[in-house]
Amino acid sequence: MSSIISKKFKGNTYYYLVESARVGGKPRIVSQRYLGKASDIEAAVGGSAVLPERTRHLGFGDLAAALSVLRRLGVAQSVDAIVGPRRDDATASVGTYVELMVANRVVAPCSKLAFSDWWQKTAGDRMVKLPVAALDHRKFSDAMDQLSPEMLQDIHKVVVSTMVEGYGIETEGLVLDMTNVATYVDSANERNTIAKRGHSKQKRNDLRIVGLSLIVTRDGGVPVATHAYAGNRPDVTQFATALGALRRQFKASDDQLTVVFDAGMDSSDNLALVKDLGLHFVGSVPPSLHPDLLAVATTEYSALDDETLPGVMAFETRQVVLGQDLRVVVTHSDDFHRQQSRGFDQTLAKATASLCDLARRLAGGKSRRGRAAVQADIDKICAPRWVKRVLKVTLSGSSPKDMALDFEIDHEARAVLEEEIFGKRVLITDREDWTTAEVVIAYRSQWQVEAGFRQLKDDDHIAVAPMFHWTDQKIAVHLFCFVLALSVLRLMTREVRRAGLTLSTGEILKELADMQETLLLYPSTGGRPRARRMLTEMTSIQERLYGIFALEAFAPAS
Repeated sequence: MSSIISKKFKGNTYYYLVESARVGGKPRIVSQRYLGKASDIEAAVGGSAVLPERTRHLGFGDLAAALSVLRRLGVAQSVDAIVGPRRDDATASVGTYVELMVANRVVAPCSKLAFSDWWQKTAGDRMVKLPVAALDHRKFSDAMDQLSPEMLQDIHKVVVSTMVEGYGIETEGLVLDMTNVATYVDSANERNTIAKRGHSKQKRNDLRIVGLSLIVTRDGGVPVATHAYAGNRPDVTQFATALGALRRQFKASDDQLTVVFDAGMDSSDNLALVKDLGLHFVGSVPPSLHPDLLAVATTEYSALDDETLPGVMAFETRQVVLGQDLRVVVTHSDDFHRQQSRGFDQTLAKATASLCDLARRLAGGKSRRGRAAVQADIDKICAPRWVKRVLKVTLSGSSPKDMALDFEIDHEARAVLEEEIFGKRVLITDREDWTTAEVVIAYRSQWQVEAGFRQLKDDDHIAVAPMFHWTDQKIAVHLFCFVLALSVLRLMTREVRRAGLTLSTGEILKELADMQETLLLYPSTGGRPRARRMLTEMTSIQERLYGIFALEAFAPAS
């Protein structure tokens, strides 16, 4: 039963709306809501309700969507189950901190020191109940310290299993590739064994790097296995460890797993390992190593499906490759042919420009270098692939004063090169049950893992590098969280596209970021200041995303 009661305090009368009910057989007030003074009630009844004196806009959609995926995967619970009970001095569980770190990487990457400031600009305080002290950067560091490499493997295995079953991800086709990540580990830090000087794929040769392998599904490019390794090790040497990480994720009885990799992973030992692990594969070998296959006439090629593989022709044969009798598919793509031709034209133009410059210096008599040194310059200019086949260079004379350089492009040799090599790939596989088109499509799916690497290094979302952590253990946790963030983004994109929306990952995140929460702050009328939360008006696309990610569970109460 509802009624209005009054209370006097320091000569003023305040009114409350109360609900009464019988508790233990006696009437008791079970809820109470402050209404204000008589003047406040009169103004409200008269249509002059108190207006908010200020508002705040808080991030909602992107954070809520990231948390929705993380909770569907049960990340926090999996971490806590493996790490164990929360320490007495901890303000939140390790699983909660992992969830927060991953969500931050998905939405707006920042340092642990800046996390609290970012969090206050979001509606996160409603979604994750934490004391303010829990957001101190040292708390994050303490939580990371409790995660050993073995624990990270166990956690990832559980999360991947939940991911595959919960989202119905197809795992028959998997793509493997490797990259490296720059760090800010000091050059004199000898305790760190994983950050090393090596060939940086980000062109950061001034920094120590860490290698990272990634195996993703062809179905959505979702990571299912990963491992970090010392940055000075060649990728091909890490093939066995990468496949070992994959096999730990799936049952040995699953004999339909097919790994796709490029020619950089080729070796007889690696192919033997694939067979020993009960895996299938689709790979490639350098065409130049198989001139007999390149010499096959184009009349032997057959066109593939114009809808899925436009402009692609292929023929099949069997051949002993890397010590195994394998099914070989040789393809020619019109698009790939044009790309190689344009690229070679640029390489050739650069070489001829350098030769012209060298010829002018020799003709002007300004060079004091001997013939051997000049020939070394010529060899360096002509070193790029195929240039020596097409450029005919003649160096005459023996002393700096009488040396002269002449060169020309052999157009007939260029035509032979185009016919022989451009646009062709040599694929190898042990999948005897797949059609030619299925083998080619599988090999082309390498773009999935390459896109994943680009996403990992995107400054706006994830931003894996450069890393500021100094120890091997912290770097391992860091990379674990980043790969998990990539999984969240890939699952988000996959769900949106399965729902019929053709949006890129960036477009999805922008639409979600524009879905904000407004906090209305009202002036005090004698009690505590009142506040009201509501979501901003949504577009039709945002309404679709709201439903896809079930954001109603994270929305403020009306």
